[in-house]
Amino acid sequence: MRTSFWTQATAITKRDLMRERRSGEVLWVTLPFGAIALLLIPIAIGTDRPMLRSIGIGMYWVIVMLFGVLIAVRQAHTESQAQRDVVALTGIDPAAGYVGRVIASFLFLIGFEAVLAIVTVALYDVPLDGWLWMPGVMVLVGAGLSLLGTLAASIVSTGRSASALVPLLVAPLSVPLLIGATQTFEAIRLGRSSLTWTLMMTIVILLLAIAGVLSARTLQES
Repeated sequence: MRTSFWTQATAITKRDLMRERRSGEVLWVTLPFGAIALLLIPIAIGTDRPMLRSIGIGMYWVIVMLFGVLIAVRQAHTESQAQRDVVALTGIDPAAGYVGRVIASFLFLIGFEAVLAIVTVALYDVPLDGWLWMPGVMVLVGAGLSLLGTLAASIVSTGRSASALVPLLVAPLSVPLLIGATQTFEAIRLGRSSLTWTLMMTIVILLLAIAGVLSARTLQES
């Protein structure tokens, strides 16, 4: 009896969560480096509180984008070709495998974003106006980065030369997420509608989801 799509996706998610539990790559490596990056900026520019308040939310999203993609792309380096072949032989739908990896990356990214948000408020004295919208924006950014990073990881796994395509793929597609996240908070701060920026991030997420699901089988077989 063939298992359902979501059962297969859940199995892949549990596998990646178990792998992270054993390696601690996100918790003990990426997360501390992200926090240190936020700490180094005030040291470099000084402790001018008005300036730190003005750049705090922007720096937060820049660090989230840079390190968030690393979290999602990590699969290209933690899963060997032999392991990918075993997964293929089990008959798991490539699209389900992609979705499962995306869900695992999303969970890691949400935790990463939450911790860095606390660090940002503490270091930059960021005003909390509009932070009621923070969970929603974090979900959108986390979903976008997990989809983008997992797709990039799938491309990297097709061969050595494919790794050169990762920056070309990640950089332009992450820009709408960065702009959308920062401008959403700016719009809220100024009392304007943030619907345009939210829709932009949502469209990017939908396009990445469609591209990832449709290309999953081709990338697995290449």
